[in-house]
Amino acid sequence: MKLFYGEISGDQVIIDSEEQTHIVKVLRMRSGEEIFITDGKGNLAKGDLVFEGKKVSLEVKEIQNDLPNFRVQLHIAIAPTKNIDRIEFFAEKATEMGISEITLLQTEKTERKNLNIEKLRKQCVSASKQSLRFHFPIVNELTKFSDFIKNINPENTFIAHCNEKLERIDLKIIRQAQHDNATNNSGKITFLIGPEGDFSDREIQILADKGVKAVSLGSQRLRTETAGIFVAAWNYYENLM
Repeated sequence: MKLFYGEISGDQVIIDSEEQTHIVKVLRMRSGEEIFITDGKGNLAKGDLVFEGKKVSLEVKEIQNDLPNFRVQLHIAIAPTKNIDRIEFFAEKATEMGISEITLLQTEKTERKNLNIEKLRKQCVSASKQSLRFHFPIVNELTKFSDFIKNINPENTFIAHCNEKLERIDLKIIRQAQHDNATNNSGKITFLIGPEGDFSDREIQILADKGVKAVSLGSQRLRTETAGIFVAAWNYYENLM
């Protein structure tokens, strides 16, 4: 499947301008070749390429709407690392494994305050196409910890921290707890992952006071981006079960 990004509205399909350039100048594709277009919102169009000068359009053969997504949507709020390459690597791999939303979290110990969010979003679109995803993840702007926690649902929000002196539950019991609680929104789950240096004791206590449970990711201490990828892989696996 040759998958590209574009807009799908009814029976109208518009190939993204950057994708058109890629098709013409990089891939050197020809008129009549079959491609697929997704809008990243669960819709998919199939058709043949039509060249009109430097512009490329699609002769639509079929459109599929509301394609299925992962049963449990994963939102990871993660503090950006000082080395931006690491957080970009996390975003790419988490996208491949079906994450639905990423929020860059500004905590007390977050060192990086400046981010190129548009670059990160483009990387997620690229990773989505590579892995044949028809639902692209939402990538939110850098958000202060105090602002992010205003709208969390403690029943499906968890914090992964490294303080071994505080109680932390095992990942294994999270899904079971969701199934047992009929009032819980088991269709979405949110994880908070701290920066290099972890969350502060104050931040951990604030979340505990709100009823947010702490989670252990194992006996070893994981880097920020590794913890994010681990949670994404865990959710990916759970969705396959």
